[in-house]
Amino acid sequence: KQLFAQVTNPPIDPIREELVMSLMTYIGNQSNTLVETPRHAHLLKLRHPVLTDDDLRRLRDSRIPSFQAEQLSIGFYSGEEGRAIIPTLVQLGKKAEACVKNGKSVLILSDRELLPGQAPLPALLACAAVNQHLIRAGLRTSAGIVVETGEAREIMHYALLLGYGATAINPYLALETVTDLVSRGEVNQATTAAIENYVKAVCRGILKVMSKMGISTLRSYRGAQVFEAVGLNQEVIDLVFCGTASRIGGIGFEDIAMEAHQRYLQAFKPAPVAPQLLEAGGNYRYRKESEAHLWTPETITLLQQAVRENNSEKYRNYATLINRREHSLCTLRGLFRFKKLPSLPITEVESVTSILKRFVSGAMSFGSLSPEAHETIAMAMNKIGAKSNCGEGGEDPARYKTLPGQDSRCSAIKQIASGRFGVTAEYLVNAQELQIKLAQGAKPGEGGQLPGHKVNREIARIRHATPGVTLISPPPHHDIYSIEDLAQLIFDLKNINPAARVSVKLVSEIGVGTVAAGVAKADADMVLISGHDGGTGASPLTSIKHAGLPWELGLAETQQTLAFNNLRDRIRVQVDGQLKTGRDVIIAALLGAEEFGFATTILVAIGCVMMRKCHSNSCPVGVATQDPELRKFFRGKPEHIINFLTFIAEEVRGYLAQLGLRSLDEAVGRNDLLETDDAIDFWKTRNLDFSKIFVPLPADAPRCCQTVSPRPPPCIYDQEHLLPNLQDAIEHKVPAELHRKIRNIDRSVGSRLSGFIAEKYGHAGVPENLIQVTFSGCAGQSFGAFLAHGITFVLEGEANDYVGKGLGGGRIVIRPDANAKYKADANIIAGNVLLYGATGGSLYVNGQVGERFAVRNSGATAVIEGAGDHCCEYMTGGRVVVLGETGVNFGAGMSGGIAFVYDWNGDFDLKCNLSMIDLEPVVQPDDVTELRTLIEAHQRFTDSPRAAAILADWENALPCFVKVFPVEYRKALGRMTKDDEEAVNREMENN
Repeated sequence: KQLFAQVTNPPIDPIREELVMSLMTYIGNQSNTLVETPRHAHLLKLRHPVLTDDDLRRLRDSRIPSFQAEQLSIGFYSGEEGRAIIPTLVQLGKKAEACVKNGKSVLILSDRELLPGQAPLPALLACAAVNQHLIRAGLRTSAGIVVETGEAREIMHYALLLGYGATAINPYLALETVTDLVSRGEVNQATTAAIENYVKAVCRGILKVMSKMGISTLRSYRGAQVFEAVGLNQEVIDLVFCGTASRIGGIGFEDIAMEAHQRYLQAFKPAPVAPQLLEAGGNYRYRKESEAHLWTPETITLLQQAVRENNSEKYRNYATLINRREHSLCTLRGLFRFKKLPSLPITEVESVTSILKRFVSGAMSFGSLSPEAHETIAMAMNKIGAKSNCGEGGEDPARYKTLPGQDSRCSAIKQIASGRFGVTAEYLVNAQELQIKLAQGAKPGEGGQLPGHKVNREIARIRHATPGVTLISPPPHHDIYSIEDLAQLIFDLKNINPAARVSVKLVSEIGVGTVAAGVAKADADMVLISGHDGGTGASPLTSIKHAGLPWELGLAETQQTLAFNNLRDRIRVQVDGQLKTGRDVIIAALLGAEEFGFATTILVAIGCVMMRKCHSNSCPVGVATQDPELRKFFRGKPEHIINFLTFIAEEVRGYLAQLGLRSLDEAVGRNDLLETDDAIDFWKTRNLDFSKIFVPLPADAPRCCQTVSPRPPPCIYDQEHLLPNLQDAIEHKVPAELHRKIRNIDRSVGSRLSGFIAEKYGHAGVPENLIQVTFSGCAGQSFGAFLAHGITFVLEGEANDYVGKGLGGGRIVIRPDANAKYKADANIIAGNVLLYGATGGSLYVNGQVGERFAVRNSGATAVIEGAGDHCCEYMTGGRVVVLGETGVNFGAGMSGGIAFVYDWNGDFDLKCNLSMIDLEPVVQPDDVTELRTLIEAHQRFTDSPRAAAILADWENALPCFVKVFPVEYRKALGRMTKDDEEAVNREMENN
């Protein structure tokens, strides 16, 4: 009774309530003779892993006998020899083990109230050490680890602590800071509300990190150690971070102790006479006399002056600043130097014109950049024979055709990302290269996102979206879950545009070499290794510093893996990520790159001043905004980019001559010409070991690609069975009808046919139902992919995955074989990921389909008779009717379009992801008419018994239908209606 009174004193809060429930369970178990081990059932369930000071106090003061906490100090005497930190960690682990054996179920590791002369151990070091010790002792599951620390401030701090074993975290200094901001009036909220908001923001950040890693629950993330260390030696890894990769070595316990001691001295000796302001830091943005950055006001000014004036001397001053030793500590490549070799006369070196052809612009989408900036980049790259990358936002078809006397504005590289924004047959055939964006570059694991306020009518038209609605490019490609799936997409793209090479964009992280080997085996022509530090100011802060790795590591691993597996000669390798000078290009070539991408530096050349306003649509120089007024300030010209890249090429020639190499081809893969610059004597870098980067390759192993690119795919079904009989019909637009057999080895059927039509007629295609092909049998993967307007495919049989992928206006009908004995609406007749990224057309399936139906559909109409999980995920447009049951997670991320679901069981709401959608009955006359019309079309095309039954009993069936209406789409339609009314009123006033 006394215990119960202590934990139930008002007011009741969640932590106290949990203790009450635990106590009641405990008391109940004591009186239950059937419970064998009542104490083992005690758990305290937390809503999230961030504890306030009050939460921690209640946890620490718990009087429940089977739920006792013990606090362990994580201080050490930093003035002693640096290696004293090791016995401190060992002793901490032994204390934790003893506490658990003595029945303590919660260990609180605290850096608060340390003894005089003690500095706090880094909280991550202490947490990971205790976690590993308890694992070795077989006791880790017997206790929770709570970290009470002043260090945890940023999302990555929490992510690391949880990833290395922490159960919960009390960030007392961050919470005290929030309290202080409230007391000084800088936050206009009550203290409790402000702290709740901070905790909520931290939890959202942790969820973001987990989602990037593909982990659904905190329990799975905790202790998973999904990290790679950059700059820690093996002794630290083996004792504390066991199992974590650390490829280049680095600082040890002595260095960690020294840095902790420096912080201690700064804080306590001498004691400050008056309160002092903390240093500004400048970790994310440039701050004078703070963290070193490559982009500074001086380097930006010098580069912009150099390219605008075509002044090579100013470019050399810029390059000197970037390459200067103290600035070079910002990158791994800054720690390299070239070996001294006999040089060559520069006249014997490859020409500037030839080198320029190896350059590409980074993937920056229309929408993130202003139209003026996007087109300026394309024109510049086309003038010098280089390639521009349009990014994942599609491209205005008006740019595909070059007008007389004008420069080409068509981007040579067209990107195919998970969002599939604007990916049509016309888009794909107007490309020299098709790039599959598996990685997000500077934001690996994340999808791209264009805020709704940047989605104007022009962007919405090109991306097949709704103005004002946020566009989300989901992290994974939903048609790629294995290397075989990737091979299928490569095959799709090679079918629709055999003249284009296909590349795959990966991010630099451990294991990327293995993935690159799979990309080569999947028959890609090029692989891009993207560094961690690229990207624009739109990147979230949680991704700027702690996502991905330097391209030096990923590129070296890729080169070595491909070479040692005899794959290097069949695929080209490209690299990007903050390349700024010719020195960067040469180092990249020596590590294995044949092509080189520039993105941020190109933006700086045309006016970007690194204000990091990209996401807010308020770029002051008109580079990354859609605001018509701000776009007027854009002053960039193609000549500025041409001048910049020419300076780079000239600098590259100088380095080649210095190394005695006549061309970049001779430089590719020559990592033996690099070594560590021993002259750089900085305590955090002196122990780095780059031997794993400079691994010598076999003398007979190819160092660069020796295969002609692009390589067309073998066995194109369309080329053999469709085009020979349809070319005249396409040329003269006369109706044609074919009947063909199909087998499951016949993949991407219809892609080459659609590409042929798109080359001649663009996205408009040919007249409705001009070409009809009836197939019988089992269709292979990607049946009807990118099918163009005017083509109708009827399949009598069944189909594999990816039917109607990227459907662009054609019609696909799937119905069972006439001799089939099964009931169509009770069986799956087509596979997974149907209609992925469709922009138009229609699909009618007399039967059920698999998972992820209509993901990223932006304009197609579909009627099916049942679907698996994740139906209509990330959908942005079109209409979907489901005449049967669905799986779970319906409508997740759905921001546009409408779905109608026949919910005769009344449980559809339990299967929906309601975070972005509303459910309502079908009562509006327009909705009723549209729904009935679609079902009638479905019955007409497929002879569906289920559709016929619903239509026959329409009055009773209609109330069973549920309308799925995205919240953002509803708001956008409301805004559009209001805008239209205002436009009419203005017109009436003018008249």
